[in-house]
Amino acid sequence: MNRRFAVPLALALTLLTASYASAQPGTEGITEFTVNGLKVLVKQRPSSQTVAVGLFIKGGARNITAANAGIEALTLDVATEATTSFPRELLRRELARTASAVNYGVNYDYSVLSLGTTRQYFDRAWEIFVDAALHPSFTPEDFNLVRQRRLSALSDDEDNPDSLLAVTGSAVAYAGHPYQNDPRGTMTSVQRITVDEVKKYHQQLMQTSRLLLVVVGDLEATELQKKAAAAFSKLPVGTYQPPPLPQLSFPAPTVAITTRELPTNYVQGTYAAPSLTSADIFPMRVATSILRNRLFEEVRVKRSLSYAPDAFLNEQGANTGGIYVTAVDANQAIQVMLTEIGKLQSEDVSDDELKGTSSSFLTNHYLDQETNAAQACDLARYELIGGGWKNSVMLLDKLRGVTPNDVRRVARTYMKNIQFVVIGDPQKINKQIFTRQPG
Repeated sequence: MNRRFAVPLALALTLLTASYASAQPGTEGITEFTVNGLKVLVKQRPSSQTVAVGLFIKGGARNITAANAGIEALTLDVATEATTSFPRELLRRELARTASAVNYGVNYDYSVLSLGTTRQYFDRAWEIFVDAALHPSFTPEDFNLVRQRRLSALSDDEDNPDSLLAVTGSAVAYAGHPYQNDPRGTMTSVQRITVDEVKKYHQQLMQTSRLLLVVVGDLEATELQKKAAAAFSKLPVGTYQPPPLPQLSFPAPTVAITTRELPTNYVQGTYAAPSLTSADIFPMRVATSILRNRLFEEVRVKRSLSYAPDAFLNEQGANTGGIYVTAVDANQAIQVMLTEIGKLQSEDVSDDELKGTSSSFLTNHYLDQETNAAQACDLARYELIGGGWKNSVMLLDKLRGVTPNDVRRVARTYMKNIQFVVIGDPQKINKQIFTRQPG
């Protein structure tokens, strides 16, 4: 997932997460069924005291244009404010009484309206969630409040160097691609959107061919099937299919500099990466973890050039990876980072480093998967952009099969033609350093 959307979308589903039964995800207890064209995935986790629900909307950036970017986010945000059966004050009172939360999240590939609640109050929380999904109030007051909140958040991007770096990096990497339309919207597009347009857009979204429902908790699939049928059986099915999503490819390295008077330079470099459906995603995960560890050692520990150098790999339909650093001497920091990428491309990693990195990656992954919310998000991600939810349980076997040659191969294939963006002082940036290939 793109780094700028990882936190918002995770927060949308990371609610009431005090359930740790069967931390390692698997196909056990997962039931799939269809209700009126709506695919439903239910994962039963015995003894879990919490329930996570996500109504996922397919398409993401492919659903919007430059003119209406942000409309899906606005629609879902307003839907969490009040509903036909639960006006604002009643909604907040009932959510507080049942220790529940209704939230939303967006990214380039899909959006989600989410529910986090306890098993004890699931029935009541489900009523609220369904009403938020199907019958939002969409009052002018709620809409204006949400739109102003969105505009304030977007204006903060200019003041926060990391946010500005992410926005600038996305504009460079996704130029001419469907992802060029930011699901969060822009100041211009959000200001233009009206409450009537949001109402119309919501009607378009509520087709079961556009939706995926995922539920994780100690619930019987038969119980959920009845609830889903009662809630969604009257929706139109529609014929929605997300438009084809081209993969990213960069023909040459570039660097774009945005001038800001800052005590340090903020740098992000992006390269095309394999998608979740590619067999290369597994060695790429290992290669990224190795690179992250080496950058920390070389840039921070040995040279004290930066406090938090990083290497990242997103989880998108059209995927990217990259490197990030804040440094007073950005030239030296990037030289070191490109050299480390070059080593990955030309030298075999040792068996010990490979095994240690794979084990560490898996440990962190399964720790992240302890909660119902995280498992719901993972099932949806693979179902929507990863070739099907069953692929979400292949990680262990696939990582065990990664070889030193695989790591070197994916580093050479993908970690090149890096698209750098810099927020800082252009006089301190040597473009020749930034636009050379790793090595």
